[in-house]
This record gives sequence, C-alpha cells and structure tokens, in this order.
Amino acid sequence: TGDEVEKTVADVEDDDDDDEAEAVADGADGEKKKKKKKKVSIMEKKKKKKKSGAEPSLKFSGLNIGGFTDYYVKYGQTEPPTIPISKLFTPGSFPKGEIQEYKQEFNRYRFESEEKKMEDAVHEEYYDLVRQASECHRQVRSYAQSIIKPGIKLIDMCTLLENKNRELVEEAGLARGIGFPTGCSINHVAAHYTPNCGDETVLNYGDVCKVDFGTQIDGRIIDCAFTVAFDPQFEDLLKAVQDATETGISNTGVDVRLCDVGAAVEEVMESYECTIEGTTYPVKCIRNLNGHSIGQYQIHAGQSVPIVDNGDQTKMLENQMYAIETFGSTGRGHVIEFGECSHYMKNFDAPHVPLRLNSAKKLLGHINKTFGTLAFCRRWLERDDGGSFTTNSLQGKQSKYIGALKNLCDAGIVCAYPPLVDIEGCYTAQYEHTILLRPNCREVVSRGDDY
Repeated sequence: TGDEVEKTVADVEDDDDDDEAEAVADGADGEKKKKKKKKVSIMEKKKKKKKSGAEPSLKFSGLNIGGFTDYYVKYGQTEPPTIPISKLFTPGSFPKGEIQEYKQEFNRYRFESEEKKMEDAVHEEYYDLVRQASECHRQVRSYAQSIIKPGIKLIDMCTLLENKNRELVEEAGLARGIGFPTGCSINHVAAHYTPNCGDETVLNYGDVCKVDFGTQIDGRIIDCAFTVAFDPQFEDLLKAVQDATETGISNTGVDVRLCDVGAAVEEVMESYECTIEGTTYPVKCIRNLNGHSIGQYQIHAGQSVPIVDNGDQTKMLENQMYAIETFGSTGRGHVIEFGECSHYMKNFDAPHVPLRLNSAKKLLGHINKTFGTLAFCRRWLERDDGGSFTTNSLQGKQSKYIGALKNLCDAGIVCAYPPLVDIEGCYTAQYEHTILLRPNCREVVSRGDDY
C-alpha cells in the first residue's frame, strides 16, 4: 500500500440511496491508451539511457504470469493450495525470508557479532509469526498468478484471492486474517483502488495492474505487491520498478537515513526508459508515494521511506518492519486523489468523539470488533459475514451504511483513502517487499521464487 506524502481531504459519497452495490470506481477505469516507454538495461543505471532489446522472459514475474504456482508442493501443499499454512509447518520452522548482510560500513560488524546474534535469538517467536504470515502471502500470490488472465473481472479476481488468503491463514477475526483490501489499480491509477460491489471492470491484455495485498497474524502485517502486464512492451517499465525496489531494499539498514534510501532508488529508477506504441518515455519515480514502517495492527507506523532524495535525515530502526515499495510512471510522477473511494481505515489514534447518529455508532462497533485499526473496504462490509466469519458468523452484513461511514470520516475516527492517480493515459507500476531489520542482518521476509 502506498503511504502518501501529500494527502488531500477524502471524498465519501452520501448515503441517501444506499445502492452502494452498484458503485463503479470512477477514477480507476482500467482501459486507457497505451503509451509507455522502453527501459534501460538493468546495469546501465548511471547516466546513459539505453533501450533494452531483450525478448520478454516467461519467467519475468508479473509480465507473462505463470511458472510459479507449484513451488509450494514441495512443502506438501495441494495444487491449488487448500491446506492452511499452520498445518504444513511446526512452530519455529516456517521458511525464513532472504537473509542479507547490511552493506553499510558501520553495520557490517553485525553479521558476525555474537552479541547481535543473541539479541536476534530473543525475538525468534516474533520472527516466526512474521514468517508464517509471509509464507501465506507467497502461497496466496502464487495461486493468484494462476488465475490472473485477460478477461477476468477485477472483483472476481479480488474475491478469489481474498478467500484463498482467509483459507490459508485460517481467518480468525483480529487474531489472523487479511491485512488490508486487495489493491488492483490499473494503468494511470497507482494505488488504493479495489472494486466496490457492482463494479464490472475487466482486466484487459493491454492493462498494467498493480496487485497489492496483505496477510496478518497477531497484527504482524506482510505488505507485498507485484505488477501484472501481458503485453511485452511493458517489460521495461516493470523491470525499472523491480530494480528500483531491490535497490531500495539493499540500501536499508539499522541507522540508515531515509533520504539515502530514496536517493538510491531515484538514481536507479530514473536511469530507465521504455518504449510504448512507438513512443519512448523516461521512467519517473512517483515522488509522493513512499514505503513505510509497519507496526502491530498499524500498516503505516510513522516513518515514510521515500523513493526520491527528500532530505529526510530520520534513521531506520532496529527490529522494525518496513514495506519497501517503489512506483514508476510514464506520466508526471505525481499522484492525486481521484475517484470513488473503496479503502477505509480507523485511525490508529482515533479521537473519542461523541456520535449523534445511531447508525454511525453501530457501524463503529462493527469496525472495532471486525477490523480494529486494519484497513477495510466497502465490499467487505457488504459480505454476509461483514468481513469476518469468525467474528460475525453470517450476521455481519452492513446495509444503508454510507451515511454512517461518512459521519465517521467527518469526525476523524475513520480515514478514507481514495484512488491515487497520475495523468490519464499514462502507465504506472509497483513492486514491494516487507523487510525486517534484525539486529544482525536484514531479512526480506516476503521474498519468493517469483520476485
């Protein structure tokens, strides 16, 4: 999920005619003209912008989807996956992410330090929860890659993915479940779009779709995203963003200044260009979207990890989880809020405000017990279980709630997150991983065979 540097006041529609099921995401239509760019070779990051003439690879994640859906069979998982992750591994044995040494001179001692290894050992229970949620994310996204094809309705794609997420994580209300709504923003829409009920948007061959979803156990949220494109002309755009994300990850570390991570990402991202429909575009960082620290039940925990050099001297923290995500665009490289809202989240430090509307009080009670401070979407409110079968059984469906939701937003208790869009007609891409800055190493906990 993108952590906006600049957030404008969100629009929440009124509730008079409560036919929210027919909502169609205005600002997120998936069919825009294709004008993209061709990109520079992966190692030519410095100054020369070179066009890559390589043939698209079937193994390139997110371009020609496929090739990753059976990796979990080695753990005894079925195909498609149906066995909960907790049944495949014993506590303490969930697969580790990618272990990386810190590359900063002042951090290199950590990898061999016995003291830091002992500090690591104290947190193994916490790490194991994170790894369990990460393995669930890997298996769910592998399943998702097998169903994402041109012609699928985005609402069907999200429903299938989210139901698989609930199944494999063994959804249990706030204890374990989905971390936030599935983002499937298309083309110039960079983030925070998921279909509301009644939205018939279809994924087309010429679309570029950002698939961003989360899994949580005990509030430990795995936030990880990839980009889907079927047309080979988008390969350079996707590679630019994937390379930038990997660069961001490799430059993180305990006590690293956030601006230094952003500077490294910006240098790599903007060394690329791509050619779309015969026109060559520079790949630009979307300057007002960032990565972010992740806290327990708090997707944006206070620190923003920039993707440009913004001068922020704040240092990264030991044992902190971070979502390292980068966004590239063929447009202006700046997003604004536009379109019908689907994403909402109770403010982590929500004020105690007296509510006059009984409907608002009732909806807040539902949000508190079902989602807490985790993000949710309108589609979930309209499920029979209201977003959690464990919590509500089949008695959770909310009706005529739009006015109540607007009241909660106006009171500052809930925040609305409308779609974030660049200029119409451009294309945007995103890659994201969750990392853990352990005392003696960096662990890319969401790393998989796909990316």
